[in-house]
Amino acid sequence: MTETEIEAKVLQLVADQLGLARSEVLRESEFDKLGDSLDKTELMMAFEDAFDVSIPDDTAAGVQTVGDAVSLIREHVAAKQAEV
Repeated sequence: MTETEIEAKVLQLVADQLGLARSEVLRESEFDKLGDSLDKTELMMAFEDAFDVSIPDDTAAGVQTVGDAVSLIREHVAAKQAEV
């Protein structure tokens, strides 16, 4: 899965989960401004399900923007693919 594919999927998941138009969600969007901490927690779980990865809570806590989430997921997907 390429970074572009990961980014598109993350942006769509964020929009869907938060009830926003896809055009309202950018890489620079900050989770704190998009929703509350519960929304962020639910998004991290949705990312885990969608990409079949596990994101530790302490790592997820450091994710501030949608772009941070894209980078983190890319790293986890790459590590998982390297295991195979």
